[in-house]
Amino acid sequence: MVQYRDIQSFVRRPGRMTPAQKRALAELAPRYCIDYTPEQLDLDATFGRTAPLMVEIGFGNGDSLVALAASMPDWNVIGIEVHEPGVGHCLLKADEAGAKNLRVIAEDAVAVLRDQVGERRIDRLNLYFPDPWPKKRHHKRRLVNPPFMDLAATGLTDNGALHIATDWAPYAEHIDEVLDGDDRFKVVLRRTHVGDSPHVRPQTKFERRGLRLGHEIVDWEVRRAD
Repeated sequence: MVQYRDIQSFVRRPGRMTPAQKRALAELAPRYCIDYTPEQLDLDATFGRTAPLMVEIGFGNGDSLVALAASMPDWNVIGIEVHEPGVGHCLLKADEAGAKNLRVIAEDAVAVLRDQVGERRIDRLNLYFPDPWPKKRHHKRRLVNPPFMDLAATGLTDNGALHIATDWAPYAEHIDEVLDGDDRFKVVLRRTHVGDSPHVRPQTKFERRGLRLGHEIVDWEVRRAD
């Protein structure tokens, strides 16, 4: 298994942490966390087996990621998150659930997908409730954009799927535009709902917050068209 070096090298975005989250980083990170390096991971060595790979970008506090990993024990799962309290909380939940198939990388997702995951190795890529950057001057920061789709096209296997969800209607319109403009992918599912039918995933913390605000949820499943 690939081990991480130390807490300071692992965490990129510090934040206010509970004592339990601090203990989790100190005690559980060596079991679950992988250092970012600009080299392709040996997935078989990392997980001790060969299995389909699921990658989730920006898992927040990790509750839904751990639930998903626990429900899919035959899959290898990598979560990417740079917020320290979220990482600590995720490690606690992973330990409670005994999620042996889960690993965490704290680094910019673009760098991880480009350098560490590599080409044609992701069977499922999850992007659930990314920051919508609602102000117009910040739209360029939205993760769903043509360069991100380039990474998805490179990283997904021939039968791989990209799963996206948002509760922000203007961002949903933006995502539709990006997907409509990329002939490398086909949308096999687009579902609008009010929290009652999330697509092959648990409900997330950000989803529940959006529902409390009266937002509708949009789920997409996108697959390679070639």
